[in-house]
Amino acid sequence: MARKRKAATGWRLRAIGALALIVLIGAGWFWWHLQNWMPPVAEYPDQGVEVGAADGAVNFRTLRALGAKFAYIDASDGEKGANRRFATDLAAASAAGLKVGAVHRFDPCVLADGQSANFVTIVPRGGNLLPPAIALDRTADDCPQRVSEAAVESELMTLINQIEAHAGKHAILKISRGFEARYGLAERFERNLWVEGTRFRPTYAKRPWLLWTANRRLDSPAADQPLRWVVVQP
Repeated sequence: MARKRKAATGWRLRAIGALALIVLIGAGWFWWHLQNWMPPVAEYPDQGVEVGAADGAVNFRTLRALGAKFAYIDASDGEKGANRRFATDLAAASAAGLKVGAVHRFDPCVLADGQSANFVTIVPRGGNLLPPAIALDRTADDCPQRVSEAAVESELMTLINQIEAHAGKHAILKISRGFEARYGLAERFERNLWVEGTRFRPTYAKRPWLLWTANRRLDSPAADQPLRWVVVQP
């Protein structure tokens, strides 16, 4: 009986070990898949990338070879934050044959006037740039002083109008899941939306979107850091 119990215990341990190995292999494959996944071109013909200062040097010609048709470059953050690589990346992306747009990150803690002034000092007026994008991922919950939801909405609308006046084009709202959950503005602003969600199509905006960050950490030979891969709704 003792031998049978030992044999059964040994069999169970081996089965558990084999199952754990299968799980580890599956998890490793899934991680690799996520790091390298891009939506099929047949479904999303227009694909591109979003880059910022933290991405370091980016080879835009390599991105073009990988299938990118456009690049959105992080330009400004609030009223003081600035991407010092913006002009360099703008020129390099344009030279590689990519369409280029600029992104401003909205800061709900400060007034719109200072933010739009920051944006216009970095991003050239008009030209052939894509519509500007305003990134909405920061809430007012951590502001030094209380900022009401009405104030956030009001300053955002002012900022949109000011950036659009500079760009000569309607802005795109790059709205995060957390920001939308906090303020629910996607359905109240009549602007094209840019949503985020690696691998799976997001539904949190509750209305159709134009751009989708389909992979927030795409490994590629174009940069040392993972890049944000973006597609356009056909």
